Amino acid sequence: MDGSKCILQLRGVRPFLSDKFDITKHKNYRYRSDDNPKNAFDIGKHVNRKLKVKPDEEYEFFECVTNDGEMPDGMFDDFPVDLEPV
Repeated sequence: MDGSKCILQLRGVRPFLSDKFDITKHKNYRYRSDDNPKNAFDIGKHVNRKLKVKPDEEYEFFECVTNDGEMPDGMFDDFPVDLEPV
């Protein structure tokens, strides 16, 4: 089969031969990260799991321990604020 052709399978229609679409010709191609890397989606900008506690805000503190009763080393190394267990 020619590289510029493809077989399309759509529901309700028998498979048929069609020309491939050149995606770079689409009017919105400039918004893809393929065209411009600054358009790449960065999940890190939208998901932030860091706790931000305000000085006057009430909160509950839960201590996490392993099965042997010890707190895992390094568990709170990157914790953004210094909190004392209640």
